[in-house]
Amino acid sequence: MREITADRLDDMARGAGILGTGGGGDPYAGKLLAREAIRKHGPVPLVAIDEVPADATVVAISGMGAPTVLLEKLPAGTEELAALRALEATLGRPATHIVPIEIGGVNSMIPIAAAAQAGLPIVDGDAMGRAFPEAQMVLPTLIGVSNTPMAVADDKGNTLVLNAVSNLWAERLARAACVQMGCQVSCADTVMRGDQLRDGLVPATLTLAEDLGRAVREARTRHADPVAAATEVLSGVELFRGKVVDVERRTTGGFARGQARLEGTGVLELSFQNEHLLARLDGEIVATTPDLICVLDTDSGEPVTTEAMRYGLRVTVIGVPCDPRWTSPGGLALAGPRYFGYDCDYQPLPMSS
Repeated sequence: MREITADRLDDMARGAGILGTGGGGDPYAGKLLAREAIRKHGPVPLVAIDEVPADATVVAISGMGAPTVLLEKLPAGTEELAALRALEATLGRPATHIVPIEIGGVNSMIPIAAAAQAGLPIVDGDAMGRAFPEAQMVLPTLIGVSNTPMAVADDKGNTLVLNAVSNLWAERLARAACVQMGCQVSCADTVMRGDQLRDGLVPATLTLAEDLGRAVREARTRHADPVAAATEVLSGVELFRGKVVDVERRTTGGFARGQARLEGTGVLELSFQNEHLLARLDGEIVATTPDLICVLDTDSGEPVTTEAMRYGLRVTVIGVPCDPRWTSPGGLALAGPRYFGYDCDYQPLPMSS
């Protein structure tokens, strides 16, 4: 067992921001929340999946909403614990462990803050291996684990606990509530036993995020290419380098949706719904969800989220293979390109040259 201390958050947040594929919320805002919680309550124990007892009660913590809203409406810092307590009251038993629902910017940091506040360990893993925009898009769905009961809490002190007939209906109902609650809430849901974690989580992703963030930082220190360092850690492939020349972005239905156009040696078009889902180079598809499409600042290697994408940025786009469970028929039905309305099938990433 290790501990997450405040001095580890910079690297972890940077790496999680890259793994978030443009979504998951601003890692800087999440880092501030986690740092303050650790300052008040102490370090958070970090446990591997195989260290969790079989009968443990593991609760996923996350934020739901449009990342664009988070830029102007910072969380109060009380929402995640309020959601957890509301869920525990419904379950009739306390949580024993916290786990991130996804390894994305703010959504990798909010669970750390919740774990510090609740005095609980956090599991080194997450339910996606990246960030996805909808609540049912988690590996627990593939093994029959329900998202509900799901508790949501806002910055004003409102809490809501919902039960749904399916994980898709949980997403629909929670998203509607989220919009009414200001397009930014914290959630406690997807309760798992310890013996379900191996099948329901991607292991060691908090450690991966920290290793990735460290690799980028150290590459900058020695004046090496930080994007190349990130690509190597992730066994990814560079898809494009260029300048952002146009962004069309709108906040609708509790999501940030839009497209970005990049020019370099050719033209790359990115389509996103919170996260980048499709990349076309000169009209030809080069990457699709559920593989990771990550946008990094070319000079610094810092992650560029979909809400921060703007004209003039010099960026590099890399593709990273997803957890293989996502390319199964069930995984593609949940999070493949056709689910999002794109008229194409999943296309594996090109091989690195």
